[in-house]
Amino acid sequence: MPLFRTSRVIESQIDEFLDVVEEGALVFREAIDAYLADRRDEFAARRRRVEELETRADHLSHAVESSLYTHSLIPEHRGDVLALLEHTDDIIDRAKTGLQRFDVEQPTIPEQWHDHYRRLADASYRATEAVVMASRRFFRDPAAVSDYLVKVHHYEGEADAIGLELRRGVFGDPSLDLAHRQHLRYFAEAVDRVADMAEAVADRLAIYAIKRRL
Repeated sequence: MPLFRTSRVIESQIDEFLDVVEEGALVFREAIDAYLADRRDEFAARRRRVEELETRADHLSHAVESSLYTHSLIPEHRGDVLALLEHTDDIIDRAKTGLQRFDVEQPTIPEQWHDHYRRLADASYRATEAVVMASRRFFRDPAAVSDYLVKVHHYEGEADAIGLELRRGVFGDPSLDLAHRQHLRYFAEAVDRVADMAEAVADRLAIYAIKRRL
């Protein structure tokens, strides 16, 4: 990891942090699938796992921040690295918050919309997976970051398209009352926010990568 030639400890911490974020998005997708299939015990286990991963990501982010300031490493890039970690951590935080809302409010999702929610959760995971890969390249080969950012934008766009199709269908369904329609929209947005945050990280990463190459 060229950016951290002087510290393999930080290299290891950041690699683990990115592993945790990606796993969190994967477990988030599994949790949504379990909820839709009415496997509530499995959903609860997945929710708890995401909460554990979010806590681990916070600890790792703080450890990297402490190491960067304690050892006065990469002062010219320190701010960008810390901002990247902070906003990437927001991805798994959104996943945790979304699952907690499912757990508390227990939305009733008609079976005809299950596939949309599954596809939405998958697109959110894929966007996160791509931004994690882009982040790894940022530390090793910033010139290659853009190759992965294209994928982030692709999957976030896919999530937007699925969400729009879902909202149109839900609000056009005469069998649903207005409160139910709004509830379904609210939870579609809760799933989509993971992809939105991945794209927000991608936008920042594009700028950081350019600065590293100057």
